[in-house]
Order: sequence, then C-alpha cells, then structure tokens
Amino acid sequence: MSTPASFLTEEMRQQALGLESAPVTMEVEKGHILRFAEAIGDTNPQYCDEAAARKTGSGGIVAPPTFLRSVRGVNLELPFELSFSRRLDGGSDWEYFQPVRAGDRITAVARIAELSERNGRLGLMVFMTTVTTYTNQFDETVATQTNTLIAY
Repeated sequence: MSTPASFLTEEMRQQALGLESAPVTMEVEKGHILRFAEAIGDTNPQYCDEAAARKTGSGGIVAPPTFLRSVRGVNLELPFELSFSRRLDGGSDWEYFQPVRAGDRITAVARIAELSERNGRLGLMVFMTTVTTYTNQFDETVATQTNTLIAY
C-alpha cells in the first residue's frame, strides 16, 4: 500500500486549528492523590503524609505533577477523518503554575494548536500538536500540557 504525497489541505487545517474539546472536570480526592503517589513510588511527604506536608510551603497534601495524567476523557474530534492506521505519542511538554490540592475541581480543555505533515522513512506523517489547559475551581491555570500526536 502506498501513501499519498499529501493528505492535509488548507481547508482542513483551517477547520482544525483552534478547535477545542468539551471541558472535562475531575474532583481531586485526597485518597486518589495518596494512591497515585504510591503507584508511582513517590514517597515525597507533600504527596502522602498530611502532618509533614502541613509543615512545608504547600501547607498540606498536594498532588504530584504527573497526577494530571489521570484526568481522563479529554477528546478532540477532528472535523475530518484522519485516515492513517497508526498513531504515535510524540511526547509532551508540561508547564506548572499552581499546586493541585485535595478538594480541587480540575477542568481540562484541549485545543489544536498546530497541524502539519511531512514525509518520513515510513511514508507520509501527520503531526497534530494540542495544548491542554488545566484550571481549578478558581479559574486559575494550574498547568498546561503541549502534546504531539503523529499519525502515519
């Protein structure tokens, strides 16, 4: 099976760029933070020891930075079919602004920031960069994740 020389049109790019997912909200529970820290083997007292965490600048238990990976259900629907059979996670860059605490309501919204294509050893590849913004119940941005998806 041969791959086409090009897949994306300018119209497809314009339809997709800036497209946002529906917001997904998650209640952060203390038990969830404790289980998450345990699962990743992080024994930092800020994540698992209430008494010790209260003595730090955080003032209590906070979630490890990777905790936001547990927010599920953030789905971006493209206005066209991406007719490639393989998907590859091209990596993520994270930026953190506020700690995530037990009792927070974290809302995640993803937005398509870039859409491009290029040829590689395996043929034509489409690169989609999304930026997911995580905000708390006070409408403060707690983190952003910039992720690259590669379809080929």
